Amino acid sequence: MAWTKVELTTQETVEVYLGDSAQILCQYNVTDGNNQPSDLFVQWFVTSDIRVSRKLIFYGDDKKQKVVDNTDYSDRINVTLDHQEAQLTIQNVQLSDNRQFICHVQEKVFGFAVVTTDLRVFAPPDAPVIKDVMTGISVTNEMPSKVASCEVRNSFPEPNITWYKNSMPLMSSAGHANVSRDPRGFFSVQSTLEYKAVREDEDAYFSCEVSFFVPGGVRTLESNSINITVYYPSTKVEMWRELPQGLVKEGDTVELRCRGDGNPPPSFIFHRKQDQDVDLESSGHVLILSPVSRNHSGIYQCRPLDSDEYADVKGEIQLPVHYLDPAVVVPKDSEVMLKGEDLTATCNALSSLKTHTVWYKDGKQVGTGNTLHLQDATYGTTGQYHCEVSAPSFPALHSSGSVHIIVRGGPQLVGEDQEVQLEEAIGRMVNLSCEAEGSPLPSISWNIIGTQNWKEVVRKSNEYVAQSVVSVNVTSDIRALCNVCNDVGTEVKAFNIKAIPSVTTPAPFTPAKGSGVIIVVIILCLLLLAISSVLYFLYRKGIIPPGRSGNLDITSERTPKDDVIEMVTLQRVSLANYWLVHKHFLFSLMLIHSNSSSSSSVDQSF
Repeated sequence: MAWTKVELTTQETVEVYLGDSAQILCQYNVTDGNNQPSDLFVQWFVTSDIRVSRKLIFYGDDKKQKVVDNTDYSDRINVTLDHQEAQLTIQNVQLSDNRQFICHVQEKVFGFAVVTTDLRVFAPPDAPVIKDVMTGISVTNEMPSKVASCEVRNSFPEPNITWYKNSMPLMSSAGHANVSRDPRGFFSVQSTLEYKAVREDEDAYFSCEVSFFVPGGVRTLESNSINITVYYPSTKVEMWRELPQGLVKEGDTVELRCRGDGNPPPSFIFHRKQDQDVDLESSGHVLILSPVSRNHSGIYQCRPLDSDEYADVKGEIQLPVHYLDPAVVVPKDSEVMLKGEDLTATCNALSSLKTHTVWYKDGKQVGTGNTLHLQDATYGTTGQYHCEVSAPSFPALHSSGSVHIIVRGGPQLVGEDQEVQLEEAIGRMVNLSCEAEGSPLPSISWNIIGTQNWKEVVRKSNEYVAQSVVSVNVTSDIRALCNVCNDVGTEVKAFNIKAIPSVTTPAPFTPAKGSGVIIVVIILCLLLLAISSVLYFLYRKGIIPPGRSGNLDITSERTPKDDVIEMVTLQRVSLANYWLVHKHFLFSLMLIHSNSSSSSSVDQSF
């Protein structure tokens, strides 16, 4: 019976840098009992991370090959085959390629063989970075102190850190390492050096060295060197005020500093001389007081923490805090006063320095000193009064206050007369103006007796003054009352309008010949019109009693309604008398005309 045996050989380990290409060679030897050519089928696998399962990435023979789709290697591998070997090439090697690759060769009928190769990927780390943890080490510390830290990033596989002092390695116990791995798979190592210094280490230099694997060996990188300084106690201390420059006022941020002659400069504890048992919160050699008040005034001291507790080493400084309290104005907020009154306002502010006070109204200076006198107040006195208090020796120190003065007064009519007498022709339009000032702003209303034919044509006002103008049609005697009022008082202005009948001048004419009689008639007409006007005027004035037809009682109290009734009655009496006179006049005129006609006839007969 014929038999076939497949024998494989390959590298146990292949080492490559990250990003390079790796070649894994799988050589096979096929022994055929019949000395016949063998039909071989080659497969490449990769193991999983836990090396329990494997994944096919390639298969084929000398006629047909296939790279498996949808794997991490689908676009990064190629395989070359011949009758003696199969070479797997991996492009752009990744950290995930650090695994086992399996070559599986099968004689299609009789047998197969499997060999594995470990692919090792190397990524050199970044240069080590060393950082000071402290500026120095005190010789008084009983336990080892943290001196520095050393960090190495982006290495594969894990690197190792060694500490050196003056180029001499320190014991491994001097450093504590912390190893971490980022999501990409790179290792980072951070090591902290703890060391108990002696005075002779003042000028020592410390460094760290990282060792890491590369293909075929081990390499190292060394960090920069750092110097540590040994602390020793201070023997004298200086204390000063850094901020602010010049005088200090309430609300400022004060920065006090201390400096000792120790090495390095020590931290300090601060306190006030009058409260030595109370340590103030500070930062190293700096004490910040913010914001300061007058209660912070006093003597401040500082003591170095590195000094012997029995040594009297300290610094001190006097701190005066100046202040200017908020201005207090009396009266407070607002004050109401009557027109013509006097008022005294005061503005005071407690201060540690001499002060100066200035009063302002509407941006203009109206007085100096802490007292402001307002005399004989007018409406113009109303407003906001602002006082500014400052310290001439310290311009940054200032305060202010204000009071709002309100001047009130009853209405006051503008103009000399409160009773105005007017004579106007009947039918004319007359404008009556009423203007008044007051606070609060007065309101104006009208009461017009004698006519209903009027209207308001102007109404305007400003802060204190109101004005109203009405237009009145004179049809008869009129009495117009302007009523002005506000919360403080009331005023009335009266307008008495006497209605005068309008006189119309007749147009001139030229009498014709023989018209002397007509001229006489015209003269009589004019005379009659004049008599009628006089009678009407006398009736209106009450000089001629109306008689029984008037039905007026002159002893009774008169009302506006009575005036209207009287006017109508007088008009009736006047018209009755007028027509009576006219009646006699017309009769006389007819007689004259008759006589005139007779005379003309006689003249013609002659």
